[in-house]
Amino acid sequence: MDNTSDVIVIGAGFAGLTAARELAHAGKRVTVLEARDRIGGRTWLDERMGLNLELGGTWVHWTQPHVWAELRRYGIGLAPSPVPQNAYWWNGARAIAGSPDELLKLLDRPNELLAARSREVFPQPFAPLESALLADFDDVSLLDEIDLLPISAEQRALLESFWTLNFNGRIEDAAFTQALRWVALTNGDWKVMFEACATYKIAGGTKALAQAIQADTTAEFRLGTDVRSISQDDRGAVLATADGVQYKADDVVLAVPIQTLRRIAFTPALPLAVETAAEQGQLGLGTKVWFTIEGEHPAFVALGGADWPLNFFQSEYIANNKTFVIGFGPDSHAIDAEDTAAIQQLLNRLVPDATVVESVGHNWVDDEYARETWPMHRIGFLTDSLPALQQPHGRIRIAGSDIADGWGGFIDGAIDSGLKAARAILTTAQPVAV
Repeated sequence: MDNTSDVIVIGAGFAGLTAARELAHAGKRVTVLEARDRIGGRTWLDERMGLNLELGGTWVHWTQPHVWAELRRYGIGLAPSPVPQNAYWWNGARAIAGSPDELLKLLDRPNELLAARSREVFPQPFAPLESALLADFDDVSLLDEIDLLPISAEQRALLESFWTLNFNGRIEDAAFTQALRWVALTNGDWKVMFEACATYKIAGGTKALAQAIQADTTAEFRLGTDVRSISQDDRGAVLATADGVQYKADDVVLAVPIQTLRRIAFTPALPLAVETAAEQGQLGLGTKVWFTIEGEHPAFVALGGADWPLNFFQSEYIANNKTFVIGFGPDSHAIDAEDTAAIQQLLNRLVPDATVVESVGHNWVDDEYARETWPMHRIGFLTDSLPALQQPHGRIRIAGSDIADGWGGFIDGAIDSGLKAARAILTTAQPVAV
């Protein structure tokens, strides 16, 4: 077995898949080393509770140019989530039942105030580091900004929970710039941003797009191959796996979540700024669970308290006289995804007539190949960490949604980053020393 390539891509998520395809199309001999037994990274369509369910990343949108281009390239359509008919929310003191329009109206003015300067701070949101105001805003906490808004107690409770949902983690250390950049990417319209977050799924699931990209490349894929060390010098890079097998290449695309970089020994060591970013990690440390409730319920959305183990619910499917619901929460260790009694207790705070039947989920934070859900930035990430992470490190280029210029935290950001990593290798002279 030949273990020598022009380029080795570590990780078969959407960044790695995209980079591998582009490099192979350009005539490079590419090997993709993936620690899991599947492709897709932090997206994972799997059969659970009788349906194919997305256990990880899910939604896409036409405001996301890179994933939209890929869907068009492969002729893959969209599968809309159901339009909610009912809404439930926690006003900070008690549960309220109303319409989705009423809930959106309560969130509208607070979000408009919060994101009022999004286009000013990010006039070109796909080039965040070029923002003249970035240094003034990147060390500002999202929670501190929320505290300054002239809004009611109910609106504040809803806004904190809304952004806790978006960060899939606690927002005390959340970067205000992350919220501003997301809204800027939808031309300053927070409602379109929210639509991009949770409305349109990929027809056939994320697996359909991942498999289409994989089929469109001559790259060799080796699954179950866990890279644990990378050494590089003027002759090339040598990678060693957990079982001691070595691989050699001229260039390496490191397409893994930044919180997993600590699993790999680098010789020479990566710059301190990169090591620090990996040590600090991101804020997407929450949970996503799927569960069913008895009967066929009209489509609903529910927003609980920011500190609840599950603070958001959205019904998605009806099958076999059951309604399938997604739940999100900010702390992966606060609730067991298979604890139906705990899930029902939380859901019944808002939806009293629902009986939970079964539940499933995947703990991405405890997953050694992820250590996070979708990447959401801490205070200072764009100014302190992103420049170093985006630089070439000898023969190594880091890629992934964690370091995307635009839609960080989305499939679109992963694809964007994979494209840039491949282009950098194809257009940059070979390094002679590290």
